[in-house]
Amino acid sequence: MKLYYSPTSPYVRKVMVLLRETGQLDDVTLDSITPTPTDPPKRLLGTNPLTKIPALELTSGESLFDSRVICAYLDDRAGSGLYSQGTARWRTMTLEALADGILDAALLMTYENRLRPQDKYWDDWVQGQWHKIAGACGVLNTQWQDHLNGPLDMGQIALGCALGYVDFRHGARDWRAGNPALADWYLRFDSRPSMQETAPPAA
Repeated sequence: MKLYYSPTSPYVRKVMVLLRETGQLDDVTLDSITPTPTDPPKRLLGTNPLTKIPALELTSGESLFDSRVICAYLDDRAGSGLYSQGTARWRTMTLEALADGILDAALLMTYENRLRPQDKYWDDWVQGQWHKIAGACGVLNTQWQDHLNGPLDMGQIALGCALGYVDFRHGARDWRAGNPALADWYLRFDSRPSMQETAPPAA
């Protein structure tokens, strides 16, 4: 299999953490690529017509894209059960969706800060995205601790990668303020070898 990836992409990081946690890293060839909204790489078109990463080429010649699809496939391939079973599956998937929502908001903030011409910068838009992140962190701090402190699952992996990206690009905003339980969970989760080995390079 071939994975199109970038070491700074938080969506790719989800896949890389899962590969390490399930012992599949050696089954994948990594192809580094860095798409941007203003310069989508044409060589990705055959694998993902949206020219986004991660994108996974299977040995059959088929391709998968979107981090949730790829992670679900790799989890099924390994039989690792990171998406849980029965009714717990929906809670795991909801946590992954919430984590991806944090990532979506944080990435929009990054694009606004890095790609938008200064005279068109929209501060209210950025603040609105941050309010989504802050609100999600508050809920995670008070309502998700039983799940976060349970057996490893894909929701936890997604959240660890999401909070890591917020630190990476927006650390000065301090999502930890007022969220001690979430901060404590993340400190422990981030110490996992799979997280340490996939940490993005210094900005």
